[in-house]
Amino acid sequence: MILLVWAFTFFGSDIQKIDTVGLQEIEVISPAYERFGQGQKSIKWSQKDLEAYQSRSLADLLADQSPVFIRSYGPGMLASPSFRGSSAGHTAVFWNGIPLNSPSLGQSDFSLLPVFAIDQASLQFGSSGALLGNEAIGGSVNLKSQAGFQEKSSLLLSQEFSSFGNYQTNIKGGISGKKLALQSKIYHQFAANKYPFRNLALPGTPIQEQDHAQVIQKGIVTDLNWRISDNKSLKTSIWLHQAEREIQPPMGSSTQDFQEDQALRWSMNYEIFKKKSTLAFQSGLVREELIFNGIENNTSQFILGGAWDYFPTEQLSFHSGARITLVKGDLSTYAAIDERLEIFQSAKYSPTNRLSLSLNLRQLGYGDQLVPLIPGAGLDWTFLEHKNQSLELKISAGRGFKVPTLNDRFWSPGGNPELLPENSWNVESGLHWKKNSFSQSLTFYSMNVDNWIIWLPQGSFWSPQNIRKVRSDGVEYQGSLKFKTGAVDWFSQWQYSLNRAVSLVGISQNDPSLGKQLPYTPRHQAGLSLQAQVQKFSIQAQTNYTEERKITADNPRTLSPFFLADLGISYTGFSISKIQIPLQVRIQNLLNTQYQVIYLRPMPGRSINFNISFQL
Repeated sequence: MILLVWAFTFFGSDIQKIDTVGLQEIEVISPAYERFGQGQKSIKWSQKDLEAYQSRSLADLLADQSPVFIRSYGPGMLASPSFRGSSAGHTAVFWNGIPLNSPSLGQSDFSLLPVFAIDQASLQFGSSGALLGNEAIGGSVNLKSQAGFQEKSSLLLSQEFSSFGNYQTNIKGGISGKKLALQSKIYHQFAANKYPFRNLALPGTPIQEQDHAQVIQKGIVTDLNWRISDNKSLKTSIWLHQAEREIQPPMGSSTQDFQEDQALRWSMNYEIFKKKSTLAFQSGLVREELIFNGIENNTSQFILGGAWDYFPTEQLSFHSGARITLVKGDLSTYAAIDERLEIFQSAKYSPTNRLSLSLNLRQLGYGDQLVPLIPGAGLDWTFLEHKNQSLELKISAGRGFKVPTLNDRFWSPGGNPELLPENSWNVESGLHWKKNSFSQSLTFYSMNVDNWIIWLPQGSFWSPQNIRKVRSDGVEYQGSLKFKTGAVDWFSQWQYSLNRAVSLVGISQNDPSLGKQLPYTPRHQAGLSLQAQVQKFSIQAQTNYTEERKITADNPRTLSPFFLADLGISYTGFSISKIQIPLQVRIQNLLNTQYQVIYLRPMPGRSINFNISFQL
């Protein structure tokens, strides 16, 4: 409880316009992970940035536009992220501040998170347990949907037709006044995924058509934003999602697995603004149902929290609060209830507008266990600023943790209630240089993960143990450039990442995986995109390279590297009366590359996608 002392002595003062964005009558404070995440690398996409991915999943966005490696089992199949060599369970995922990871599996399937459902997305790299809590070891994903106040009502109907019997329909409408704003989105995707592939598991490697990979996804997201008064606001959102999937079998197999996923997600945020402080209350609910081959598994999470921000001066700010999470699991082999309480505290000091330092602390308890105190600290220093260019130094160090999942602790047989939380230490430093519309950044990082949980055979069943210790070191480089030649506006982005993630402790005395690159963790990745626009017409090219990956811990077999190229053409000049009709054609896997991300799981070749929208 001593963590609360930092800020409670200042309660009752006024808020200044620090780290806020004006919204006519009231102020909107930016999320804590943005205000107190000094020194950490981050990537942020606005609603406009996400428009090109409105018929695609979050997995596609991250695979194209970030150094995060997406382990995909096929189009519409399980897609999980790997930040800097970490596992999917080492990535925290939030929607409107509500954690989305399954409490039984400890991860999210990014193929079930359509980009159309969200308005903003951002990535936070490295261990940031002090800022974000459980599972933020390799990184975190923050999603946001929110009704915006606008001058007039809006309506969008978008239809996409694609190769292999795939299509998607999106509908979005919004209306707002001075006090209320309402937004609703409806989406429906049907993907037959009947694409040809070379079956490497059969003699002669014949060309076959994928016949068991159909995916149907549909959902609705509704957001309400209410300005109750000049200093009070209420935001609430509800997200219903349903998916039915034929699970694509590996090459050489004829399995006919089928999976249904249903999710109900709800969030509510109530904020009170004073002259030097703001008080926020949050509640949320996430209920998920997974039915695999008729076997039903249900989980639910109820979240209740509060936070208080205090700004005594323009240079100093504090953030403190607490969150309670009630978790319930009703699965095929067990039923369990878990309770979690966490208290967090952050402070930021900015003696000048070129230097900012932050310190974060978090304490979490679950069941009858207490996670060791989680610290984090960072620095942003613009040490060179001259005319139209600047050079910024970013340094951070922090700890992350992951509470064992419900399956880890309670699965029958084999669950281990004595498991310790996984924990990590992460340090990183980076340089960010910007001159006019040209920017580059270089980040070095090192991370150690201890008590990594893996499942091992124990007689007739498997059981999880705290065995593995992993070290991940690497470099990430990215840049962007905007320029104009004649009537053409150009925009280019590029990125490269080098990651060495190895096991430091073996699961046995003669473990052959010791000191070797982790499975499905490419050492090198690179990407380049180029866009040219002339008035209403634009063309965009996207390329990505992924190096070979080992498919097992002892590294005897590898998957070949692959190079992918996409090409897109769009035109926004068509209109009928007040209705805008943008058109887009996108060719994915332009070179028709044959590749696998996961062993024996073929990915589709060249596909053509046509999108037409009607926007009012």
